[in-house]
Amino acid sequence: MREKLKEWFDSTKTAVMVVMIGLFVVMAMPFSAFAADPSGAETLAQNPQAPIDYVWVLVCGFLVFFMQAGFAMVEAGFCRAKNATNLMAKNTIDFVVASLVFMAIGFAFMMGNDYKGLIGTTGWFLHGANYDVGKYLMFFWQLVFAGTAATIVSGAVAERLKFKAYFLYSLAVSAIIYPIYGHWVWGGGWLAKLPFGAGHVDFAGSGVVHTIGGFVGLAGALVLGPRFGKFGKDGKPRAIPGHSITLAALGTFILWFGWFGFNPGSTFSAHQLRIAVVAVNTNLAAAAGAAVAILLVFMKTKKWDVGMMLNGCLAGLVAVTAPCAWIEAWAAVVIGAVAGTLVVIGVYFWEARGVDDPVGAVSVHAINGVWGLISVGLFADGTYGLCTTSEPLVRGLFYGGGYGQLIAQLIGAAVCITWAFGLGFIAFKLMDKYFGIRVSPEEELKGLDIPEHGTPAYPNFYTTNQN
Repeated sequence: MREKLKEWFDSTKTAVMVVMIGLFVVMAMPFSAFAADPSGAETLAQNPQAPIDYVWVLVCGFLVFFMQAGFAMVEAGFCRAKNATNLMAKNTIDFVVASLVFMAIGFAFMMGNDYKGLIGTTGWFLHGANYDVGKYLMFFWQLVFAGTAATIVSGAVAERLKFKAYFLYSLAVSAIIYPIYGHWVWGGGWLAKLPFGAGHVDFAGSGVVHTIGGFVGLAGALVLGPRFGKFGKDGKPRAIPGHSITLAALGTFILWFGWFGFNPGSTFSAHQLRIAVVAVNTNLAAAAGAAVAILLVFMKTKKWDVGMMLNGCLAGLVAVTAPCAWIEAWAAVVIGAVAGTLVVIGVYFWEARGVDDPVGAVSVHAINGVWGLISVGLFADGTYGLCTTSEPLVRGLFYGGGYGQLIAQLIGAAVCITWAFGLGFIAFKLMDKYFGIRVSPEEELKGLDIPEHGTPAYPNFYTTNQN
C-alpha cells in the first residue's frame, strides 16, 4: 500500500505543479477592465467615513498577526531548548504557507459567491473583480485568522513532527479545513442559515479558528503518539518541563494583547461602539480563566502553577471569542471561570488517556472553543445583532431566547468537531503512510534543531544529550 501511494504521489506531483503554474500564469494575465475599485476612490466617494473603518480593521489585523509571535513564545517556553529553533521555523512557515495558499484558493472557498450553502466559488488569486480595496481588506482580516488556526496545531504536535509534515498540514488547514468551515459560518453557508435562533453564530472565531485548530491538533497528537519519556512503564504521565517559563509568560501577554484586535476588530467597523463592550468582556474572561486555573491547581498540589495560570488565561480568551459581543460583563467572568476549570480538567483528562500535548493546545483551544460556542446559546442578552444593532438580535436561553440559539450552537459545534478532527486525522494518516511524519528516535532525543535545521537556538549552551 505504501509503495502504491508513493508511486501515485510521484506520478501526480509534476502534474499538480504544472496545473498550479498554469493557474498563476492565467490569473496574472491583465484584464482590460475591472468591475471593482482597486484605487479606493469610488469607495471613498460613496462613504467618506470608510477610512476610519479601514484603519480600524487593518490595525486590529496587525495585532492578530502579532499573535503569531505570541504562539511562538508560548510554545518555545513550554517545550525544551533543543527544539526551540524548530518551533520558530514552524510558527513562521505556517503563516508563509497560509498567505500564499489562502490568496490562491482559500479565500475563494471561504468568502466567494455561495454555492448551495457549501462552498465559495469566486475570488481565486484575488484577481479580476476581486482586485478591490474592500475585498483586499476582507482577505487580510481572514488571512490572519487562517494563520492563527494553522499555528494552534503546532503546540499539540511539538517536539516530534517532521518539518515537511508540518508544511503540508499547514497547506491543508489554510486551503481546505479552515476556509470551507469558515464559509459555512461567515461566508453565507448553511450553518449560518440554520432555522434556529439567528442561525449558528460565532462572533470572532471560538469555533472557526480555535476549535478547528484544536481538533486538528488532537488528530495530529493521536497519530504521532507521545514523546519519549512522557509516560512511564506503568502508563502514568511524567512531567517534561519546558525550558523557559519567562518565554511562555511573554507569549501569553502578547496573545492577550493581540486578542484586543482579534475580538473588537470583528465588528469590522470603528463606528460600532460595541467595541468597548467586546474589549471589556475579552479582558474579564482572560482574568477569570487565569484566576480559576491557578487556584484549582493550588488546591490539588499546594503549588502556584504559573504554567497552568497562563493556559487558564488563554482558555478564557478562547471561550469568550464567540460570545464577546453579545454578553454582559458578569457573563464574561462566568464564561472565563468555566474555561479555567475546563482547561485544568482537560490537561489531566488527555494525559490520563495517553495523549501527549506539550503546551495544552487541545485543552485550551479545542475544549474551550466548543464551550465558547455553547455559551452564546446561554448568555447572549439580545441587545446586539450579528455585527450591528440593526440586524437580527442574538438571544440565549438565560435571556428569554428559548432553546433555539442553543440548538444552533450545538449543531455548529458538533459539525466543527467532526470536520476538523476528521479531516485532520485523514491528513496526518495519509502523510504518515507515505513518508512517516515522526522524526527518528535518535533525532527526537537529540532535539529537532540540529537534525532538521542545522542551527540550535542557544549555541552557547547546546549539548547532544539534553533532556
